[in-house]
Amino acid sequence: MRNLIVTLLFISSIQHANAQFPKLIVQLKDKGSNRFSLNAPSQYLSPRAIQRRSRYNIPIDSADLPITTTYLDSIKIAGAVTVLSTSKWLNQVLIETSDQNALNKIKSYPFVISTRGVGFRSADTTRNDKFKDPLTSALPPVSRLAGTATDTYDYGNSYGQVHIHEGEFLHNRGFHGETMQIAVLDAGFLQYKTITAFDSIRNNGQILGERDYVAFDSSVNEDDSHGMYCLSILSANWPGKMVGTAPKANYWLVRTENAATEYVIEEHNWVAGAEFADSTGSDLISTSLGYTTFDDPALNHSYNDLYKNTTMVSQGAAIAVKKGMIVSASAGNEGANSWKYISFPADVDSVCTVGAVNAAGVIAGFSSYGYPGKVKPNIVSVGANTVIAGLNNQPVTGNGTSFSNPNVAGLIACLWQAFPNASNMKILNAVYKSSDRYTAPDSHYGYGIPNFRLAYQSLKHGENIAVYGNDWLFATPNLFTDQLAVRVIGRLDGPVAISLLNAAGQVVATQNLATEKEELYNHTFSNLGNLPSGIYSVKYSDGITTRTIQVTKGNIFEKEWFVALSNPFTRDFTVFIKGQETGEIVLRLIDTKGSVVEVINTQIAQNETLTLHFNNAQKLAPGVYFIQYLGKSQKRTVRLFKGSL
Repeated sequence: MRNLIVTLLFISSIQHANAQFPKLIVQLKDKGSNRFSLNAPSQYLSPRAIQRRSRYNIPIDSADLPITTTYLDSIKIAGAVTVLSTSKWLNQVLIETSDQNALNKIKSYPFVISTRGVGFRSADTTRNDKFKDPLTSALPPVSRLAGTATDTYDYGNSYGQVHIHEGEFLHNRGFHGETMQIAVLDAGFLQYKTITAFDSIRNNGQILGERDYVAFDSSVNEDDSHGMYCLSILSANWPGKMVGTAPKANYWLVRTENAATEYVIEEHNWVAGAEFADSTGSDLISTSLGYTTFDDPALNHSYNDLYKNTTMVSQGAAIAVKKGMIVSASAGNEGANSWKYISFPADVDSVCTVGAVNAAGVIAGFSSYGYPGKVKPNIVSVGANTVIAGLNNQPVTGNGTSFSNPNVAGLIACLWQAFPNASNMKILNAVYKSSDRYTAPDSHYGYGIPNFRLAYQSLKHGENIAVYGNDWLFATPNLFTDQLAVRVIGRLDGPVAISLLNAAGQVVATQNLATEKEELYNHTFSNLGNLPSGIYSVKYSDGITTRTIQVTKGNIFEKEWFVALSNPFTRDFTVFIKGQETGEIVLRLIDTKGSVVEVINTQIAQNETLTLHFNNAQKLAPGVYFIQYLGKSQKRTVRLFKGSL
């Protein structure tokens, strides 16, 4: 009986929605007879969007195809119908009509699954019932001493909200967002064309364009102020007043939200805006919007919708991530309200959901909790007393996860700028792992406060491993005469010493360096010509870690044409060969049982000098080994010992 009542209520709500709302979603069955082809994506995606798919091995699929033109044409001619927008990802069309006959005709089309009402006509956009303006009192000036004289930017009032993440580390390394495109999906960007905080992005052409999916007038400067506040946290370059977290990024300003009302139509608008962002090749979507309940309770979401991608906006956000973008979303401000939990699309697994703390790292009471079952929010940033650009053309403060989200989203974009070949989820995982509660997340902080120095170093470590393997100290040439080049990958942030020692352990040259973890440093020891020939060591020391590698000076081939150094060895050794013949040679590393550990096949010419390494030497257990040289006319075996004699 209860199931029957629920079913009847559901049917009744659909009928009510269709009858009452002149704005409706027409759900289509397929994309049959589509004039666009998966083999010609340049017809509907920008080159940058295609490049993103290619870079991250993302296939172009039917979701990328626009809505079938013949379906749209049929809907338009059904009667007094206006097509407002479409969603190719969800394969649906937003229409406006009060013509019931036309609606009945649309329902009868074989390519239509259903229709449902989602919203009224445009409401009075001068109202602001949904978003409360922040405090409007100007902040006192802040000296540059709030940061350091070596920082790239004079952050002024915004230093605390950048520094809580060590965001200045990225900026000081030259990552300010220059190569990145960020789409900001919001309710409007009131007066952004005249407020001083945006002078830099306006004058430098960093605003790539505007789109309005609410009023369809492609202008967002006269709409709600909420998006303007969020944009200032991202993009401001106002020295001594406030500086955003991605001040050099490029921006698309996309209005999807009607601040005066709350209806499901705004979820469709959001998906349409996200599709636009994807088509332009945007890298990141920053959205400080969320949906739970509506002006018509029949449309309300419930806790049962969380984590299931049943809502339009969550479905759209999940697809946006699959297309290779990062979606960063506010957790919501329901922590002290009856709903309590995160909103939609913040519930999506792959969306970076951001809660709010103050500049001291204390959680804000209004910040939404994660619903049980997953780690949500994912991270937190400054959303309590966040510094933003005010309508009075001065920095002011505001509260809300609306503001914590762009504060960290800009830094995520700068991090991605530093590692463009990393996928969206690899970037986010590095951010999560850098957070102060990663090993013990909870439902209010999530993984906690990210540290972008640590995130950068983690990704840099991965790059170094891919290029250099596990080695981090190198010296070339191994057979040196007058100069020896040393390369080291920083093990820590701080001073280190690089020394050259003779066979007796005496230091013959030294260099002190100031290193940063995972960065590459080069130093050349010069004027070594007067040193006697023989075995030398390059020693690295930082007070915690010490490593030594052996090098040789002089003519190693004075007595032999086939030499192995070091012997004995601890980690690896080098094989030197002076060609006695021309052609193919084989070198085999074998153990005392005659088992082959590794084989090297190569070519050599008469009198050519080769320097070779066996990759598996580091993995060997201590003991006796042999290297066999097998050529056309020459054969030779060298005995080695791994360990301490």
